Amino acid sequence: MGTTWSQFFPSKPTLTEDNLPSQRGKVFIVTGGYSGVGLELCKLLYQKGGKVYLAGRSEEKARNAIAAIEALPHSEGGEVVFLSLSLDDLSTIKPAVERFTGAESRLDVLFNNAGVSNPPRGSVSSQGHELQMATNCLGPHLLTQLLLPILRQTAQEAPPSSVRVIWTSSIVVDLSTPQDVPTLLNELQHPHTDQQRNYLNTKLGNWFLAHELAVQTGSSDRGILSLTLNPGNLKTNLTRHFPAILPWLLAPLLYPARYGAYTALWAAFSNELTLADGGKYVLPWGRLHPTPRKDLLAAMKTKEEGGSGVAAEFVRHCDKYVTDFM
Repeated sequence: MGTTWSQFFPSKPTLTEDNLPSQRGKVFIVTGGYSGVGLELCKLLYQKGGKVYLAGRSEEKARNAIAAIEALPHSEGGEVVFLSLSLDDLSTIKPAVERFTGAESRLDVLFNNAGVSNPPRGSVSSQGHELQMATNCLGPHLLTQLLLPILRQTAQEAPPSSVRVIWTSSIVVDLSTPQDVPTLLNELQHPHTDQQRNYLNTKLGNWFLAHELAVQTGSSDRGILSLTLNPGNLKTNLTRHFPAILPWLLAPLLYPARYGAYTALWAAFSNELTLADGGKYVLPWGRLHPTPRKDLLAAMKTKEEGGSGVAAEFVRHCDKYVTDFM
């Protein structure tokens, strides 16, 4: 209970704009970068001199966000660029990656930040998948896999464990995951009638994707560090599909979106983290989860290791749907 309580009332952030080193010469992608945590993250990286690709579907929203970012004072030579893609349309992702790799020779951190929560029941993606699963898991998984070559290339020249992929999960993983974790696999084929349950499945899926990517890429001394995080309880538009009264009731427990960006900063840049931390879970406003549930840890072990193998099976499920778009 102590760890859950501390996610509602975290300690003071330790990595902010005040002590983040210069990011000049580094390149980043932030999905969903024109609002909420993504926008705040783009601002922080830009002001520290990074080149930030703001990835999303709406060029109008992106242009408005870029104008606001570029108007900020005290930039250390940062740059922000719109990258058009739609995570719920898998056909848009490879072209976006090709545009990015045609313009850049490095990628230091990929922030899989964008997500959707509790859309109207029956909402589906362009390929007919449950919308939350498509936006929160399938799209980010495809994007990450297509970017692996440039991430690996960057890792060969960068300090060990400095090239990272950050996946966005949620406090619901701690609060709501049923004890029978393997039921998730059944609900991938047949989405639940409760949209909150489908959302939970995707946020647990983000942890599984982070873990399996760490297994896939973290074996060398200069591998890619893959982590997932709960950004915190925040005032963002993620609750736009909830009843109007809910954000009002939750308001006393919500923090400005900038604090979620601090969580992401710590996951992306903390010198405390090494490749040995691959697949771990970061809590607000930047610290490793001290006591993950044993059944969730078991889900990320193979049956040969004494686990259930659910995480690997989840990723195989995602692979099945994205392979044709590689």
